[in-house]
Formats: sequence, C-alpha cells, structure tokens
Amino acid sequence: MTESKMLREAFGEALAEFGSEFPNLVVLDADISASLKTGKFAEKFPERHFNFGVAEQNMVMSAAGLASTGLIPLACTYAAFSTMRACEQIRSMICYPKLNVKIIATHAGIEVGWDGPTHQATEDIAMMRCIPNMTVVVPADATAVQPLLHQAIELDGPVYFRMGRNPVPVIYDSQQTFTLGKAINLRKGDEVLLIATGIMVSTALETADVLAKNGIECGVMDMHTIKPLDAAALLESAKFAGLVVTMEDHNIIGGLGGAVAECLSENNPKPLIRIGVRDLFAESGDPKELFKKYHMDTQYVFQSITEFLKKKGKTNQQPVK
Repeated sequence: MTESKMLREAFGEALAEFGSEFPNLVVLDADISASLKTGKFAEKFPERHFNFGVAEQNMVMSAAGLASTGLIPLACTYAAFSTMRACEQIRSMICYPKLNVKIIATHAGIEVGWDGPTHQATEDIAMMRCIPNMTVVVPADATAVQPLLHQAIELDGPVYFRMGRNPVPVIYDSQQTFTLGKAINLRKGDEVLLIATGIMVSTALETADVLAKNGIECGVMDMHTIKPLDAAALLESAKFAGLVVTMEDHNIIGGLGGAVAECLSENNPKPLIRIGVRDLFAESGDPKELFKKYHMDTQYVFQSITEFLKKKGKTNQQPVK
C-alpha cells in the first residue's frame, strides 16, 4: 500500500468513461463540481450535466423526476448535505417509489478534518441504511470505485455511494473482482476478525500486520456494501474468531458496527469491539490527529485487541513499533 489516490478522483475518471456506455446517465451537482471531479463528464456530455447550485433538496427532487422518465440520475454532493438536508426527499420521493437514483456522496466522516462537524458526516450510513429499498456502498480505495460504481449504475433502484475527501492507500490491483453485496476477505486468521469499510480498510490491514508481529493471527474483511450486508460471509469468517472488531469512519451507532452487531446477535453472538466515532461531534483539525484523538488509529485498535486477549489469557501485549 504505497500509492495513494482520492476516491473522488477515481469517480470523476470513471464517470467520464461511463457516459458513452450509459447514454441515459445524467449527472446532477450542487455547486461543487470541482470537488466531486465531474468536470470531465461535463466537458464530454454538457447536455447531460446539471448544476443546481446550493439547493440539494431541489437537486434530489429533480433526480426523482428525471428517473421517472427512464434516465439514470447521479445526484452528487457532500455526504452531510445529501443525507441530512435532503433526507426527506430521498426517503419519500426516491426510496418509497424505488426510483433509479444514485446518491453520490464525498467528504464523509471525520476524515474531512478541517471542515469541522458541520461537514463531517458521521450519521449518513445509519440514515441511508434504515430507509427501505436503499443500497449502501462504501468503496475502500480508488480501484474499487470504478467497478462498484458501474454495478451501482446497473442496479435498478436507489443507491447511496459514499466516499471520503483525501487520498487513501490503494489496496487492490486492477485484477480484483467486486460484487455488490459480497464482502472481500483480504486476510485469513481465526483469532480475531477485523471487519472494515471505506477508508478504514487500510487501517485494518495495518493493524493486522502489527498483530501478526505479536503472534496474533487476524482476519481482515472489506465490507464495501453495508446494505445488503453479506451476512453469510460475516458468519462464516466469524465462526471461529474469539473477537470481532468493526472499523468505520462513522458513528458506531447504526453504521457498520450496528449492522454487524445485529447480525451476530441474531445468529452467532461474539465479543465485539466497535471502532468509530463514539456518539459525539468531532472537532475541526488535521485528520490524522482526529483519528488518534477519537481512538480510530492503528495504535488504539491494536491496544484494544491485545487488552481484550490479555484478559482472556491469550496474549502478552507488545508495543507498536
């Protein structure tokens, strides 16, 4: 994981390619075309790109209208504004009639950093996940964006497609296959199972490396589709694990941690540690410092796991090097 790339950059590149493949694809922006990297699409297909200004509710309602005519609208804006400012419109005008609209969101989570709590969407997965007919997709890196976006466009129905702001490590090579609703096992290990989504997948892999150096075999799963959750893969991987850990740049309430807790409690209860924003509004600041302060970095995850295992008499904690 040496290369890093912004997911929204990969989104812009994929969008420009998909314009020819999907002639009924239209892109709607809320005055942030530069941030969402939709400029290439706008240059190639100007008649299919619409800027609504800072009017997210109007944009989402227009997307519903366009979908009713057979078009495939991608309503693009920041996660905080798409899911909160336009939540009622998404619920009642898109998901209730199950219209073919894709909500494309960037700048999600505390990874947004300097923009502060008004822009740090840490409730969005929970909000979108609880609405019937909505599919929720959170790619882990730039490589995952293109195939998952392609499948989201092909899927007949509402999709919430969530990305961050900053460059993140590239985990996958170009040969990796992705399927909506199917988790990816990145690493095997029966003692602990790390289930991560979005930008936290790279942190999970880093944590697994540190744990391995301390003699702890750890499995890592990329749960890129939060809804529908891949319960079969989760339960199979967690079958022999003594501890399950979820990792997300989102509130631990209602997001990946909530979804995994629900699945395990109903089928095969396991000790569970949820790593994420712990029901609070974060501060404005450098993302790395925020992740450290709010206990979402490799050091904290490592310590949480080793302390749990130590209580069970299974390991002696060694310092992270």
